[in-house]
Amino acid sequence: PRYRIPVAWGPMLKTPASFTPLIAPQSHPAPANFIFCGDELLVHADSLALPGPDTAEALGLKDAQFYPVGLLGDRYCQTAWLPRPAAGIAAASLLGDNPQGLAFRKLRALFGAMDDDVLSVAGRAFQISDWARTHRFCGSCRSPTTHVAGERCVKCPACGLMAYPRISPAMMVLIKKGDSILLARHAASPAPFFTALAGFLEAGESVEEAIHREVQEEVGLKVRNITYFGSQTWPFPHSLMIAFTAEYDGGDITVDENEIAEARWF
Repeated sequence: PRYRIPVAWGPMLKTPASFTPLIAPQSHPAPANFIFCGDELLVHADSLALPGPDTAEALGLKDAQFYPVGLLGDRYCQTAWLPRPAAGIAAASLLGDNPQGLAFRKLRALFGAMDDDVLSVAGRAFQISDWARTHRFCGSCRSPTTHVAGERCVKCPACGLMAYPRISPAMMVLIKKGDSILLARHAASPAPFFTALAGFLEAGESVEEAIHREVQEEVGLKVRNITYFGSQTWPFPHSLMIAFTAEYDGGDITVDENEIAEARWF
């Protein structure tokens, strides 16, 4: 029998042609404010528009708590983060009476709903704000860090450790066998989608080495003729997805049940 198999084709995040990244803050009367609590972005619930300067003031955010992101056209974009509420309390509790109809929305939920250019900048803004939030103190000696002028970097004044925004490279590979492709359903996925294989690089690996290792570990196959396809940022929370195609080179599908629920040729 033939089945209609749902396949997850990931949305593409592409830097808008009109976007210019910035390191130094700028003064602007109406900046685009990307305000995050955890991995949720503050927007107007109905329109998904970004909140205005009055909202930042009402939340107690000072100018010094915002970090420059860049210019989208001629509009200055900046980002800030709010402390997470106590465990079990929703981020919406930070909004109080909320007469403006604001809401926190996860970035993934905004795909296809928010303007693509704004969503792309939001992904960049999230990585910057998350880096700023998690690098307030030195990871080596626990001293408060300071920002380095002219760089997206913080430095420890006590021991000199420098920390840049974290970027975690991950490979994705679509394996071909004749007129078939290999797709897998991941054990941890909440939805029954089949996708290409993917995995993070380990220390000391090239991307090609990671492909061979991940394919062998997850489905027990060998591949050859690895060919670069494309890449995109993936801010969940700080990945860089690097995609390839490859040809089947031997073996029978044997899934790692800790990672893969099912894998098949389609």
